[in-house]
Amino acid sequence: MSQSAVSPHIADDLLSEFSLLGGPLQRLGRRLGLVRPGPNTLPLGIALGLIPWIVLVALAALEGDRGKFFTLSVIGGHIRLLAVIPLLFFCETTFDRQARAFLSTLLRSGVASRAALPTLQAEVRSLARWSNSWIPDATSLAATVLMFLFAAQLHLSGKTASPESGRALALMPLAGLWYWMVCLPLFRFLAFRWVWRLALWWRFLWRLARMELHLTPTHPDGVGGLGYLEVVQTHLAPLAFAISLLVAAGFAEEMSAGASFDPIYLATAIIVIIDIALFLGPPCFFAFKLMECRERGLRDYTVLAARYVEDFERKWLGEASHDREPLLGTPDLQSLADLGNSVGVVRNMRLAPVSIRLLAIILAAALLPMPPLFLFKYPVAEMAQKLFMKLTGL
Repeated sequence: MSQSAVSPHIADDLLSEFSLLGGPLQRLGRRLGLVRPGPNTLPLGIALGLIPWIVLVALAALEGDRGKFFTLSVIGGHIRLLAVIPLLFFCETTFDRQARAFLSTLLRSGVASRAALPTLQAEVRSLARWSNSWIPDATSLAATVLMFLFAAQLHLSGKTASPESGRALALMPLAGLWYWMVCLPLFRFLAFRWVWRLALWWRFLWRLARMELHLTPTHPDGVGGLGYLEVVQTHLAPLAFAISLLVAAGFAEEMSAGASFDPIYLATAIIVIIDIALFLGPPCFFAFKLMECRERGLRDYTVLAARYVEDFERKWLGEASHDREPLLGTPDLQSLADLGNSVGVVRNMRLAPVSIRLLAIILAAALLPMPPLFLFKYPVAEMAQKLFMKLTGL
């Protein structure tokens, strides 16, 4: 363990306080047995999505319009309740664990040194207070109410996101009213809670990037010891997938009614840009710290390399080199190569814990829900028939 690393006892105490989860909803879920130790909030998410959906299906069946309920024109309602809400809770469960693991690596590796410990403790406790406070849930509820009141003035993608949800669902009044008054506000409330969670995480990283961190320019991860932050950000991929899934469902509703396919290209580009900003932007808070670390490393290792090379040349290429030990098998050559590798590591340092792998994972999650929409423009059966006719010459 590094001499500047925080002791295991202090690290464990600090990790026990760290959490991005909390608030009245989670406490209610814990009392109901829907939040498991860990914590694991996925059962709460499944219940919050499945129970309103079951009620919705029951009301549709009672009103005799169950067949129209399972159509593309209302797929957004199903996606919100059965897919997006559970994905939100699955993502928060895995993300919280990885964020805590990231803090653990900082403490145990010495990146977060003892000098930064008081500031880091204050930030962790502030994060825990905000996460457990009633303010995020209350603010999310207020935003949900405002969106409900002023939804008529908003241009939202998809019929089941509009004030005409009852008619869009092709249901009798009770089912449409249940969706508009309960299901859609519940979804929006949970989405706003995630906005809060992302804001808290961004704030924590922003403050962390301004602390006195012990970054090592020759660290094998290429980012001074912050490499695990990339792993944390990959666990936001379910959130990127949920966002794209919701947008794709909205387009499916509109195109099932004859809307144009062309807007999907611009929407896909916008989603990609938003996801890159949301999930790859925060690690860039460390860019100035890493740039300073890289410049310091190049300066120090350039001086060290010059001293070593000068001694190496004097020993092996100087006038008295023939009196030295045999060149074959000498460790001096390996040391020279190792020094060159170290200088190369410093020179190739990244300015953010972001890699092609992270970018690929986020892009894959963002784009995965989109290809099925092409079935509206390019029917597979028709294309297969044309291809068969061309191949067979019929």
